[in-house]
Amino acid sequence: MDKQIGFLGCGSMGQAMIQGMIQSNLVKPEQIAATALSDETIDFVDEEYGIHISTDNKKLAQESDILFLAVKPYIYQGVIQEIKSSIHEHTVIVTVAAGITLDQVKESFGSQVKVIRSMPNTPSLVGAGMSVLCPNDFITEEDLHDVKELFESFGEAEVIEEHLMDAVPALSGSSPAFVYMFIEAMADTAVQQGFPRDKAYKLASQAVQGAAKMVLETGKHPGELKDAVCTPGGTTIEGVTALEQTGLRSSVIQAMTACTNKSKELSSGS
Repeated sequence: MDKQIGFLGCGSMGQAMIQGMIQSNLVKPEQIAATALSDETIDFVDEEYGIHISTDNKKLAQESDILFLAVKPYIYQGVIQEIKSSIHEHTVIVTVAAGITLDQVKESFGSQVKVIRSMPNTPSLVGAGMSVLCPNDFITEEDLHDVKELFESFGEAEVIEEHLMDAVPALSGSSPAFVYMFIEAMADTAVQQGFPRDKAYKLASQAVQGAAKMVLETGKHPGELKDAVCTPGGTTIEGVTALEQTGLRSSVIQAMTACTNKSKELSSGS
């Protein structure tokens, strides 16, 4: 790719994305630039990734073909006001925050700017991210292809319609936290039974990874795969029964719904 990539903000998510892009050889370090507020972050990113990083947001905006706004949602308005006169007509703006809509970004820029709304997740740090993209009407097929290719350098990416975006944080953005809790609970139980903690985490984590891979690669319904493990009168169906009695499905649905409702609240600005 011959584009110049900019990251306005370079926290954990921005660094994960930069790392994936460089490791995939899709872009070279000299094609990526970033900005950050703290000297500590600037020094670390410079040493770790070999990219140009500074505090100059306007210069970054002027020099970027694809500009990622990788800052907290409450900072967006101020950042856009700072850079809106510095971006070029061809520049593609990629938002990386929950609750920031395409219309809000367009209104803040006050022009027909090219915008792709995105939602990556933290497994991007290990090249196993799941990102969702939503382009506005000014994005061309080539623009979308380039941005999707960047996201696929550190995982998988899907393009969806914006009305589905509020469901994404629960489905793939926040859900890793729920899975970590599940792994921790399984490991804690194994430790209670005398298992060394490091081995407990390894077995539980690999089981979760393997189960997810079965769903993705076989194309079978999760319920069908679950049934295949449940031998009549065996240990698995005993555990499944206990999970049903304690409301596992209900708890997950409540967590997902709460997450989605919060996303809608952020989108509405309330």
